[in-house]
Order: sequence, then C-alpha cells, then structure tokens
Amino acid sequence: MSLSTTDTLRPEAACPVATRPVAARRRPDVYRTFSVSMVLSGLRCVLSYVILPLVTPVIGAAAGVGAAVGIPVGVVAIAFDVLGIRRFWRARHRLRWPMTVVYLAVIGMVGWLVAGDVSHLLG
Repeated sequence: MSLSTTDTLRPEAACPVATRPVAARRRPDVYRTFSVSMVLSGLRCVLSYVILPLVTPVIGAAAGVGAAVGIPVGVVAIAFDVLGIRRFWRARHRLRWPMTVVYLAVIGMVGWLVAGDVSHLLG
C-alpha cells in the first residue's frame, strides 16, 4: 500500500483513529460490555453475601462453598471489567475517564473479596 503525497499530508491518512466521526465512537458493544461486567461483579456480591450464606446452611453444604464459588465468579468479573475499560478506550468514548475510575473501584472491591475468599480457603 503506497500513499501519495496528498495522502501523507492529510492527518486522517496517518491516524484514522483520531478522525473517526463521533457516531462511530458510540458503539453499543461498549455499553454491553459495561453492563455485563457490572452485572457479573454484582452477581458475585449477591452470591457471596445473600444467597450462599442463606442457602448453604439450609441444604447442609460446607461453609467453604461460598468462597469456592466466589473466586471463579470474581475472576470472571474482573476480566470483564478489564475488557470494559479496554473497549471504552478503544472506542475513544467521551466518558472513558469516569468509567475507568468506576471500573477500577469495582476491580478493587471484587479483588479484595477474591483475596478474602482465597485466604478463607487456605486458612
């Protein structure tokens, strides 16, 4: 692929990402990823603090079941959070900085819970 002299002088020829129209930045996959990652993080918390503490004693399951379920759900939630941050930045979304702060806060909280679950299982 060769660029003519005219193409090399146009900024969009050198950097197509910077010149994308605003409509191209509002991609539904960015919002879908945000929704999925927040739902997974919320599901992890609901499982750990509401469902498992109430259901496992009723069915006679061991106390470590909550941690064993919470770790994989937490790891998947963190992975989706990282994916969400990446998508917001790749789409050059206007809210990428505030959403990064939200994602990092959620990652920190879920990471803290996963670390607690790991120490509970090892402990």
